Amino acid sequence: MPETVDDLRDEIRRAVGRHERIESTAFTKEALAAICDAVGYEIDTNHLPPKSEMRAGILWTLGVVETDAPDEVDHPFRKAELEAIADALRE
Repeated sequence: MPETVDDLRDEIRRAVGRHERIESTAFTKEALAAICDAVGYEIDTNHLPPKSEMRAGILWTLGVVETDAPDEVDHPFRKAELEAIADALRE
């Protein structure tokens, strides 16, 4: 059975030491910061950047997008993007 978006989000949360969510929800800033750390995208953890900046940085680090410009990823992660992140964290 294919994984749902919620399954992928929870797998990613577990992989970076965050807790699963009962309800369907996008990642919090703190969860995105943990993913940034896990994939090697450096951010200022004293003042977390906007979500779009962290999402773009994560996808850029994984080679999913060509730039880490926040306006390129101004939406919650799509299923294919979640799959790419989950695959990277499985390695």
